[in-house]
Amino acid sequence: MSTELLLRERKSLIQERLKVDGRVLAADLAAEFRVSEDTIRRDLREMAAAGLCERVYGGALPLAPSSLTLSQRVAMAPERKAALARASVGFIAPGSTVFLDAGSANLAIAQLIAPELKATIVTNTPLIAAALMEKPEIDLILVGGPLNRAVGAAVGARAQRDIEQLRPDLCILGTCGADADAGLTAIYFEDAEFKRLVASRSRAVLVAVTNDKLGTAAAHAVVGIDAVTTLVLEADAPGTYVAAFGTSGTAIVMAEASER
Repeated sequence: MSTELLLRERKSLIQERLKVDGRVLAADLAAEFRVSEDTIRRDLREMAAAGLCERVYGGALPLAPSSLTLSQRVAMAPERKAALARASVGFIAPGSTVFLDAGSANLAIAQLIAPELKATIVTNTPLIAAALMEKPEIDLILVGGPLNRAVGAAVGARAQRDIEQLRPDLCILGTCGADADAGLTAIYFEDAEFKRLVASRSRAVLVAVTNDKLGTAAAHAVVGIDAVTTLVLEADAPGTYVAAFGTSGTAIVMAEASER
């Protein structure tokens, strides 16, 4: 059997392990395939370069869900995002200043804010700003600059300068992937940089995560799970992920089952 065929088979098996187990460790794969860890690390680097996985320390994770535009993502699993929103919206305290980041779950949170709530909401996302326009007691601040169409928000240098003038009581952060080891990650570099800045300037950070993002990673690191104050998960989030997140000291809130 040729070396090339052995390599293809090994990579195929690694992909299967990622689908079944949600992560792979180089040491375990080396023992299973009876090759060196250096060989496995090379395999994983090549697979990551081909867009088949995301390398993390000691192994690899499945890729974060493919990026669609925010408008496209809004139509996906709306009942699950509504359940996350119901569990999250109560963290917006009257009189507080809250940054609401780009994300379809975060849009659902904006839609659920009570019309009588008095608070200052800052967002870099036109769709979220539009959802808040009809809430008369909300003082709305829209962070500006060029719009990143893939993200659906302003995340560049102008937006970052705007954020440097603020100190939110709460940042409701969006994420592309969430893993206990890899932390929160983003597909786009500028988006990750923006998220990292606003999280660092906020007194508390809340993240609402759909199940498809759990145990996945995108290319650009945002913050570790230990930097998240509250993590809101779906009612049926796998217990292994819930337990792993809990070791970070982050408060875990489980949403009620989604309405169907």
